[in-house]
Amino acid sequence: MAAHFDRRLRKAAVTTTVAAVVVAALSASQAPDVTADAHGRQTTADNMPTSDAPSEESATGNSPYYTDLPPLNSPSPAPTIGTPASRGPAEAGIPATVLDAYKKAESELRRTKPGCNLPWQLLAAIGKVESGQARGGRVDAQGNTLGRIIGPQLDGNGFALIKDTDNGVYDGNSRYDNAVGPMQFIPSTWAWAGRDGNADGKDDPNNIYDAALSAGHYLCRNGWDLSVQADLNRAILSYNNSQDYLHTVLSWLEHYRKGTHEIPDGTGTLPVGRSDDGTGLTGPSPSPGATGATGATGATTGPTAPGTSTPGPGKPTPPAPPKPSDPGTGSPRPKPPTDPSTPPTTETPTDTVHHLENAGTTGLTAIAGDTFTQKISTRAETKAGQSVGKVRIRFTVIGDTDAAFTGGDKVAAVTTNASGVAVAPALVAGEKTGGFTVRATVIGRTVAGLDYRATVTERVADAIARTGATALTCTPGGEFADRVEVKATHKGAAADKVAVTATLIKSVLDPVESDKGPYFKDADGKTVRTLTGLKTDAKGLLTLPKLYADDTTGTFVLRLTTAGGATLNVQLKVAEAQPEPSPDPSTDSPDASPSPSTEPSTEPAA
Repeated sequence: MAAHFDRRLRKAAVTTTVAAVVVAALSASQAPDVTADAHGRQTTADNMPTSDAPSEESATGNSPYYTDLPPLNSPSPAPTIGTPASRGPAEAGIPATVLDAYKKAESELRRTKPGCNLPWQLLAAIGKVESGQARGGRVDAQGNTLGRIIGPQLDGNGFALIKDTDNGVYDGNSRYDNAVGPMQFIPSTWAWAGRDGNADGKDDPNNIYDAALSAGHYLCRNGWDLSVQADLNRAILSYNNSQDYLHTVLSWLEHYRKGTHEIPDGTGTLPVGRSDDGTGLTGPSPSPGATGATGATGATTGPTAPGTSTPGPGKPTPPAPPKPSDPGTGSPRPKPPTDPSTPPTTETPTDTVHHLENAGTTGLTAIAGDTFTQKISTRAETKAGQSVGKVRIRFTVIGDTDAAFTGGDKVAAVTTNASGVAVAPALVAGEKTGGFTVRATVIGRTVAGLDYRATVTERVADAIARTGATALTCTPGGEFADRVEVKATHKGAAADKVAVTATLIKSVLDPVESDKGPYFKDADGKTVRTLTGLKTDAKGLLTLPKLYADDTTGTFVLRLTTAGGATLNVQLKVAEAQPEPSPDPSTDSPDASPSPSTEPSTEPAA
């Protein structure tokens, strides 16, 4: 198996070298201001983070990724079982379990965040670029990778500096974070973005079902609609903030949208181009008894660096790219040796943060279901009180509440701006009323958190009225023919989900519950004269249960009171039935024959 995997890698390398010119042409046509280098990798002028990207931490910590591009021709759909893996590495299809995880994640996001319009092909594109579809689909039946897929440690030496946030639980590194799993999440992001995608009661970045669903939620935050190109770009850049990364993912997205096919798990091939030239990446360590991406010695085989592919028979070895030189000399610049265990000496902005300050947030109150009008703002400061920019701040919703940030997430990470201020996404109140806390903390540094108290109040109405004008009457011991229907409003608009209390009171001047007259019935058929827990519907309407009458006659009052203080008094009348009026013989009897006339005849005699 190991030798077979090595042969696939060598074949992939040859294929990439031969197709470089063709891929370059494709690359140039896929996006403006994008070109391809000699290895078929898309490049931009500077590859710096785009200014349009959201000011948040990336899912991967901007870790390295595979740069191979899809072939010019889209794959033709093929049978789902037994598809040979002899196609080129870019055409090897998607392993069955991995593909299933992507599609299940799409289905779940369509249900929970329909406005996001997440396509499973986007997850496939990111999975291809991040891990080569879990290193060719090396997963078990539950979706767990056969060994961990771990990126290089983010120690600031050629990569971002992210000190350990998980005590090495996920990445085995207690000094720095590493991107982990088939979707390459860093532990600090997984801490809030992780989801349980296979319903086993835990979220694990090394499980493709969990990782795919988590990636979907990550891409669907901030209210993004991925059917809109601008939002799609922002979401991808938030995953890894690089223009090259954006264009590579978009290329695979388009490729998979045109058609793909399923292949057996473990038969996929790996891409060979790496954004870091292949340094620092480790593949999955074989599970006991497992074979896979290992060399003859059993050591984990890393990917081939771009430009170092093994040429095929009769093909010249591609020249190595020139190395940068020191200014004023023609000799290559030596690369200083680095000790991974030694932290970099350069002080980062995060290292200078002494405390967090409230940047002007006050009065966090919202009605249930509404968005808080004010966003939470936090400023990072040094010990001397100077603002610190480019520091990642995590905002976490804490407490017994269903409130969350826009998109439904309980945690959001935002980078401070030039003024040292990080502004959290909009906070949306749930239906649960009461207080809760939003805590701001510095990512990557132990600094006391800053708490913000927020309160959710119940929905209210300022007016309530009957929808009909029919008089409500009943005979003693009977039931009212018409049910009471009302509509609640707030500032003229329908007040939905507003709590209403209905009480049969003694009189308008005496709001004490009546002990006689009309009544409701509970589930057991017992007499009830006060109803609580009633709520208006989405249109502000509420129809009360049927009313009954005892033997007491008279006029009674039903009082309705809403949250917010709106009140309505409804008059109810219980009276004996009026007897039908007796028929009038003079009007109801049949027409009588006319009486003989007593008047003298005026007609002449015959």
